[in-house]
Amino acid sequence: MQRFYRFVALSDHWFARLLRKLYRGVDGFSVPAPRVVTAPVLALMIVVRTTYYFLRRVFIAEPLFKVYCTRYGRHLHTGINVHWVQGKGELVIGDDVSIQGKCSFFFAARYSERPRMLIGDYTGIGHNCSFTVGKEIRIGSHCRLGSAVVVFDAPGHPADPAARLAGLPSADGEVRPVAIGDNVWIGTGAVIFPGVTIGDGSIVAMGSVVMTDVPGNTMVAGNPARQVRTLVPSAAAGPVAKS
Repeated sequence: MQRFYRFVALSDHWFARLLRKLYRGVDGFSVPAPRVVTAPVLALMIVVRTTYYFLRRVFIAEPLFKVYCTRYGRHLHTGINVHWVQGKGELVIGDDVSIQGKCSFFFAARYSERPRMLIGDYTGIGHNCSFTVGKEIRIGSHCRLGSAVVVFDAPGHPADPAARLAGLPSADGEVRPVAIGDNVWIGTGAVIFPGVTIGDGSIVAMGSVVMTDVPGNTMVAGNPARQVRTLVPSAAAGPVAKS
């Protein structure tokens, strides 16, 4: 079969040329799309899709995720997928929180009797974020986390080579709570290491690897993340509106 493919792709034989011409014709085939016909079809598809997504979110994804929560506030909003929650721990969520796409929450109970994750009011979390909680991860209010953000307070394996070879868990001193302040923006693909505290109003640029504390009103970027600028709050912005 491989020889036949090479023959069709490379040969100057009339049959190979014919097959290549037929392939290009089929590959580039298209039909007209008069709006009088396609516009109603598109509108119907959008209505059906929106209705399906609404029913799936309201009656499947959100109720099942709420079962995992120790406590949740009003207007908890998810996407159409059920988030992956593994292990036993406290998941406490404030008011008007949005957790989109499909995120993962791993509670490592070997490090504490009741690992805990807290998410403050008006915080939004994007698709494919991952949280590993050995003791505590705390996310403040009005935070924004882009997609594929990784936050973990437990490294999963010990740093000591002998302990790692023996299959032992991380030492207690290696499992350190993470605290993310209010109004923090964490960009897509950022990684937050154990023991990190991020101050209020700060920004973590996309793809950053944060291994040390970030002061308030600071932008950090890079691997490892370093301060790139200081953010000066605008007095003209006024207080944050609450609904």
